Amino acid sequence: MLYAIFGQDIPDSLEKRKVARPAHLERLQALQNAGRLLLAGPFPAVDAVDPGVAGFTGSLIVAEFDSLENAEAWAAADPYVAAGVYTQVAVRPFKKVFPA
Repeated sequence: MLYAIFGQDIPDSLEKRKVARPAHLERLQALQNAGRLLLAGPFPAVDAVDPGVAGFTGSLIVAEFDSLENAEAWAAADPYVAAGVYTQVAVRPFKKVFPA
């Protein structure tokens, strides 16, 4: 089943994000290589593709996991969690409707 993972950033998270980003992307790449990643990306803090020093306010990952518990465990082990980028992480079951 698909699960949506929402990570909420701490204020001024950009420097911590930069440090943890390679390990974070490596885990996402592994999901993609396994055919389990639907989409992933950050929420810019301002209305721009590249928010510059404004940084980001959080992230969204939609991926396939065997269970809610597995999705929660995967999210809890994210390098952004360990680096203190996220203040909280929420995981919800997700049903993709479009595109069909």
